[in-house]
Amino acid sequence: MTGFFKVTPLETVFALREQVPVRPVETLPLLEAGGRILAETIIPAANYPEFNRATMDGYAVQANATFGASEANPVYLNLIGQIAMGEKPPAAIGFGEAMAIATGGMLPEGADSVVMSEYVTPIDAATLEIVRSVAPWSNVIAIGEDMAAGQQLLTCGTRLRAQECGALAALGFSRVPVFQKPVIGIVSTGDEIVPIDVRPRIGEIRDINTYTLAGMISDCGATARSYGIIADDAAKLEQTCLEAMASVDMLLISGGSSVGTRDITIEAINRLPEAEIKVHGIPLSPGKPTILASFGKILIWGLPGQVTSAMIVFDRIVRPFIQHMTGRGAPPGYRDITVPAVLTRNLASTPGRTDYIRTRLEPGPDGWKAIPILGKSGLINTMLKADGLIEIDMNSEGLEKGSLVNVILFA
Repeated sequence: MTGFFKVTPLETVFALREQVPVRPVETLPLLEAGGRILAETIIPAANYPEFNRATMDGYAVQANATFGASEANPVYLNLIGQIAMGEKPPAAIGFGEAMAIATGGMLPEGADSVVMSEYVTPIDAATLEIVRSVAPWSNVIAIGEDMAAGQQLLTCGTRLRAQECGALAALGFSRVPVFQKPVIGIVSTGDEIVPIDVRPRIGEIRDINTYTLAGMISDCGATARSYGIIADDAAKLEQTCLEAMASVDMLLISGGSSVGTRDITIEAINRLPEAEIKVHGIPLSPGKPTILASFGKILIWGLPGQVTSAMIVFDRIVRPFIQHMTGRGAPPGYRDITVPAVLTRNLASTPGRTDYIRTRLEPGPDGWKAIPILGKSGLINTMLKADGLIEIDMNSEGLEKGSLVNVILFA
């Protein structure tokens, strides 16, 4: 039987991130780069757009030629041509002149605005009646207004969402450098755990943790790989760990205790050659028995077997390590998104540990209400009901009803 563990301060745990290598860089077609982490800073070499561009169908004009125009006092301009889409305007325009233009068209030299079609009436083939004035640069995107040459656009470590991919496409990036996805192995342990396609007998439960952890790993921008279910046998777990670590960048082991008499995960790690246990116990509730060990450059986590505890430890402790591996270890990397809300009941806490309380958000008359979801750590339904977590500081004895709290939203 393993002796009582000694908790490691969270700041000491997080400091170990710097020992984890960031994944190498690969270059992908832009179509395949969505959701990946950019591996270099992007500074446009050219302005976008590279020409003054209309944002409305209408007529390109000099704005000062329309000043004072109204239905009661229209302005008349000379129509001198039409601008074809995708082509350079046929001529420049001067004061009192206009050219027909479509959305996206290039403004002619001399024009600084577009009058929308609904405010223009052709009087004859060469004369337009304008009943609405426009300010300079109305209905126009100016050269470099969207993205300016020489100005930093995207920072290394940015997650490529649809909008980042669109910006890169506009600048002509058909391929982009991104960090490789880490591969995170998952092992579920326990004599009572059975595959999800098996009907459990009395005393057995289906493997939930593999699937909750896989989903959270995917949310981090990494690839999950399951190594199955291992009974409470340290030798078998050791062999599975050795197999997994030949092809993963990190390994998660959920569970590992047998009726509290043996810590199988610690036994198996101690049997691994050159493995080193860095952490055995953290001041966190739920999740105090969490283990962190290293095998060369590969980290091994021993997570609680209870599903809620495993998910919360992953979200608050493991996730930042994976984010670091993906290249998001610094701004604009992973940040918690929080919602301020009013607590609807008192919450007690034990000083000396950080408590995380599952919480539902509901709209109230003066903003959001934070409704704690209380329940045992083996109840998956409490996570279904929760929108996020309330953190109770380790130096606090709890929170009072009516206090303003920040609810940390789930990723």
